[in-house]
Amino acid sequence: MARAIWSGSIGFGLVNVPVGLYSATEDKTVHFNQFQEGTDARVRNQRVNEKTGKEVEYSEIVKGYDLGDGRHVIVTPEELEEVEPGRNSTIEITDFVEAADIDPVFYRKSYYLAPTSDDAARPYGLLLQAMDKAGRIGIATLVMRGKQYLAAIRPHDKVLVLETMYFGDEVRDPADELPSIPRKASFSDKDLKTAISLIDSLTTDWKPANYTDTYRDRVLQLVAAKGKGREVVVDEDAEPEAAVLDLMEALRKSVEAAKSRRVGNKASAEKLKTRKAADEKASKKRPAKKTAAKKTAPKKAAAKKAPTKKAPAKRSTATKSSTRKAPARKAS
Repeated sequence: MARAIWSGSIGFGLVNVPVGLYSATEDKTVHFNQFQEGTDARVRNQRVNEKTGKEVEYSEIVKGYDLGDGRHVIVTPEELEEVEPGRNSTIEITDFVEAADIDPVFYRKSYYLAPTSDDAARPYGLLLQAMDKAGRIGIATLVMRGKQYLAAIRPHDKVLVLETMYFGDEVRDPADELPSIPRKASFSDKDLKTAISLIDSLTTDWKPANYTDTYRDRVLQLVAAKGKGREVVVDEDAEPEAAVLDLMEALRKSVEAAKSRRVGNKASAEKLKTRKAADEKASKKRPAKKTAAKKTAPKKAAAKKAPTKKAPAKRSTATKSSTRKAPARKAS
């Protein structure tokens, strides 16, 4: 069982709920080490003085802030401690908001909150059910590892989830980042209906297991194959030609493709279901058939003794002759 990465309490009003914080997600990115080509020697990163080229001990390193005009100010650990938010162990809910009011762009990382004792389970459950029925999300601040976070607390199934969030000034305005904001275009009712039809054709239930990191899977297969000494040949996929289609024609073909895919998936599922049913039915009948065969076929088995002896004799002869020829080919 995982250990809590932070312990404290949730505070709302005069109620305090002792909780532990647990990571809700896991990064499964494949990580590589660096080696010098042609050797098994690892390449290490070193802290080097850019002017002298000499390595600097970690104890000699201080923090500096770039003022942007070529100057830096050095800040000591003691100075940073004075302005730290403190070691507050309370997640203080200051506001409740509608869940739909928070744009997902503000969310950073998800954590599970769990009560730390049986006594804490009751107020924890009360907060969970109340938030679920009210359809609200709690907004709070959290101090963790010397850093202050904005957080949202929301009900999820039978637990509370804490989402660390970006502050308002950390989310970029698209008008400042994009070369241009697309202008609102006008479309005919037919265009709009066709686009909505495509969306409807691709609409399905959300099942996380249906979506996997295929690139990571291929990387792991590559590593496993090379680890066993197999030679890996990389096929270069030809880039598909970019076909310029009329918008309506592209939408129409997309709708047809989506519908045919759905029909194909449904047919495959039905075939799989029928095959499983047939296999189960056949497996139930097999024991009875085997028993009957043993009772009625003793004489036939005896009659086939002569051919049975010939067959292995031929196979062994062929194996020997092929075994003898193999070295001759290698020698030439």
